[in-house]
Amino acid sequence: MAQNRLKVFLKSPHKKHPLKIIKEVLTLMVVKREIPYYYFKYLYRRDVPNYLDYMGLKERMTFRFHKSMHNIDYENLIDDKLYFALFSERANMRTPKLLSYNFRNSFFYKNKIWKINDLDSVHDFFQNILAKENIAGVFFRPISDWGGKGCFRVTKGNSRQVLEENYEKLIKGNFVHNEVLQQHEAINEIHSNSINTLRIVTLIVDDGSIEIIVAVMRFGIGDNIVDNASSGGFFVGIDIEKGILNKHGYYLAKFGGEKITEHPDSHYEFNGFKVPFYGEVLSLVKETVRLIPNKLIGFDIAITPSGPVIIEANATPAMDISDVAHGGLLKNKHVKKVLKDLM
Repeated sequence: MAQNRLKVFLKSPHKKHPLKIIKEVLTLMVVKREIPYYYFKYLYRRDVPNYLDYMGLKERMTFRFHKSMHNIDYENLIDDKLYFALFSERANMRTPKLLSYNFRNSFFYKNKIWKINDLDSVHDFFQNILAKENIAGVFFRPISDWGGKGCFRVTKGNSRQVLEENYEKLIKGNFVHNEVLQQHEAINEIHSNSINTLRIVTLIVDDGSIEIIVAVMRFGIGDNIVDNASSGGFFVGIDIEKGILNKHGYYLAKFGGEKITEHPDSHYEFNGFKVPFYGEVLSLVKETVRLIPNKLIGFDIAITPSGPVIIEANATPAMDISDVAHGGLLKNKHVKKVLKDLM
């Protein structure tokens, strides 16, 4: 992947002048006290004059992982998808319905355990769930993985084929099985093959109030069923106050680093798109933080026809795409204050 990023940098027609690049890299080495490899992912571009407003690697790692940012009990609850789903049920939080789950070949549904050792049995198990629950499909997520890795989706029409393709991965892993969500029609106009989620990052500041420091929307492309930038999708910043998409979307450097203004499949332009139920999104994440008061949480939110739903939460959300989407997170006074106190 590092070779891909280097190729993108070398071939980019948007690079700053070589002397300017050298000057900025040397400045970052002095100011950030590190070798700024991250500069060559995005900051080398001519349209990034404020390169000092972006987090360095030490700053990102400190912000995400410093012990003062986390309570170990909350962190474990947030990052374990099964634990979080079970807690959400008890707390009546808006999350996808947990249908079943498995630890390797032990499958749990309706307070019963099934030992499954062949494809026919696993197919019958999920056909039974689809019929009893009267749902369109089941979405599978590894309990402890991230970035959309290992996810797949089963419907009534494709269950045998998809389960056969994923059988070994399923019975050798640990998965939660959620009901497939319906996406809001306005977002389907942009892209309908994946649930395109919002990444909202909350921060509890010194006076105890909850601040929204990041609002980004991720989109899948083509037939990909996940929207994660690390899985080939892209991201668009959201105006935190207004809830509207910014003009530009971005791919990660390892997927070409392209800067775009419309979805490559639908050609829908991002600029000015109003995120449905945006006010309810902010209320939902703040209510959840009051229940789970970890200082830092990244929420992945789907927008359904009836409102926002928390897909999952992350105690240590990656800040690199947020940095790019918001034009440098060090412009945020709350982020700057945290880093000043910790470093």
